[in-house]
Amino acid sequence: MATFCRNIALIPFFLLLSLTFSDFGVTCLGVNYGQVANNLPPPDKVVDLLSSLKITKSRIYDTNPQVLTAFANSNIELIVTVENQMLAVLVDPQQALQWVSTHIKPYFPATKITGIAVGNEVFTDDDTSLIQNLVPATVSIHGALVQLGLDKYIQVSTPNSLAVLEESYPPSAGSFKTEVAGIMSQYLQFLSSTKAPFWINAYTYFAYKDAPNRISLDYALFNPNSGMVDPYTKLHYDNMLYAQVDAAIFAMARLGYNGIEVRVSETGWPSKGDPNEVGATVVNAATYNKNLLRRQMANEGTPLRPNMRLEVYLFALFNEDMKPGPTSERNYGLFQPDGTMAYNVGLSALSTPSSSSTPSSASISLASSATKTKGIPILPICTRN
Repeated sequence: MATFCRNIALIPFFLLLSLTFSDFGVTCLGVNYGQVANNLPPPDKVVDLLSSLKITKSRIYDTNPQVLTAFANSNIELIVTVENQMLAVLVDPQQALQWVSTHIKPYFPATKITGIAVGNEVFTDDDTSLIQNLVPATVSIHGALVQLGLDKYIQVSTPNSLAVLEESYPPSAGSFKTEVAGIMSQYLQFLSSTKAPFWINAYTYFAYKDAPNRISLDYALFNPNSGMVDPYTKLHYDNMLYAQVDAAIFAMARLGYNGIEVRVSETGWPSKGDPNEVGATVVNAATYNKNLLRRQMANEGTPLRPNMRLEVYLFALFNEDMKPGPTSERNYGLFQPDGTMAYNVGLSALSTPSSSSTPSSASISLASSATKTKGIPILPICTRN
């Protein structure tokens, strides 16, 4: 497979990727577009890349005007983010109105902003004042959207680390940590009243890395395996991600909220890591994301909600060279900043299951012609910093 990809002409391969997505219609898959790097392509080239791959959903971690402008008329739905340090300011409804008027309204609807993430992993942040500000800031931002007539188009939520769960195994035991339960109830009341989703950042990689002798790699990677059966619900799980999602659903139900949709705001697998980062390899990253793509193309739901397709955002579009922390943090990307594939997730081979999953060194030009028109335990804490 690698030899084939190295020798095939760039344009036919590029078109093959596009046709594959076109044929299957990945309507519930998004990709996180992080920008903690000093070598990324300009935003308009990023839009070209996403469009060429028929990706219709993306998420950014700020409200960068250049990015918002570049996404105009691209038909890509965009979730934007309020940085954590802004929450204290946006508790004030007038400040929230000013923020929405400045950062959202000028770009909408040309840029299809569909969500505002109020902070990121606030419930598990070391700064406890953030937790106190989360719900008031969220309410204020939603109130500003109502005043401007945008609330019918833009949902407001916050991405949560799975570390917010006290228990996640089995999924039916899912529960929130006691110290956040009170504010979590207020937050869930807001989501319920506005019909907004509960977002989780879910990484099966961390569960495997922390306990490779207890966690099945195949279970973490969506590979064929015997899976596990929840002893209380009798539901069978053949992968860890779906079990994590259902654990969050049960945790909300324990607080009296049964009908809130759960969406995965981040998930992924690093292609490189430090010596102690077990499992961070190119092969595992390619396997995880390729298998997840297959599930997304089947519009699957979880065992608890089989008829509600699970919306997932992959992390991330690019490797980001300025991210702090272990080596893995800088190696979650599907692509290198120069447009070279970090590995081949099998986008062009999804219709041919026998194709090899061997990583590829194929590249895609960013200056493209695309136009913008066995019982396996689940560790309770699987989070990315």
